[in-house]
Amino acid sequence: MPKSSTYIIPDTTLMLDGSPSDHAYTIHDLPTEEKPREKLQSQGPATLSIKELLAVIMTVGTTKEDLLGMSGRIVNEYGEKNIFAEKDPSKLAKDADIPIVKACQVVACGEIGRRLFDNSFSAFTVVRNAKEVYEYLTDMRNLTKENIRGLYLNSHNRVIRDETISIGTVSSNLMHPREVFQPAIEVNAVSLILAHNHPSGVLAPSDEDVRITEQLVQAGKILGIRVLDHVIITKDGFVSVPVNYS
Repeated sequence: MPKSSTYIIPDTTLMLDGSPSDHAYTIHDLPTEEKPREKLQSQGPATLSIKELLAVIMTVGTTKEDLLGMSGRIVNEYGEKNIFAEKDPSKLAKDADIPIVKACQVVACGEIGRRLFDNSFSAFTVVRNAKEVYEYLTDMRNLTKENIRGLYLNSHNRVIRDETISIGTVSSNLMHPREVFQPAIEVNAVSLILAHNHPSGVLAPSDEDVRITEQLVQAGKILGIRVLDHVIITKDGFVSVPVNYS
């Protein structure tokens, strides 16, 4: 595993700051005691996986997708942490390919959690190097689609926002610099770390990864928001795309 150096945030007055299961079971295939709602009643919420909890929230499937299949797909593609961190139901409905009603249910549950426990885990998370980014973003290791995440930091390297910027296909993704920097401006972040996964398992950055990183570094210079790192994540490891500030 690569050795990580410690991030250094410069002092400047211009700072603004799982793969899916091999077989998809339907609710009806399961024994009664293993169905999510029945399991919740008999064994308590702590025994349910995120996929099962999501199935309870969404209550029923759609005409094209069984409930468990849908909840499992969303967790695999979107990530366990991020599914309940999303605040925009329209974005969630589009990215996760689910009806807007179900997206609203998920977003509402996430909001309840934030209001009751406003000191969330991310508020206490400090990331100083690529290894700590990899350890923090454990949910990205087995995603079946390429996700781009932004970690937005204050002057103490504390994560003050964790944002899904884009969800693409198995091998590609699209984003615009404004989508990367808008959350940073909204939360007055000093710096940001970009991360994306390679579902293929190939760890080496592509030419496009390097080019996009260079563009974001230049955009960050103009805004006064430093791009500290761009970390590529696979199931078995991580690597940083070179960030050049010369």
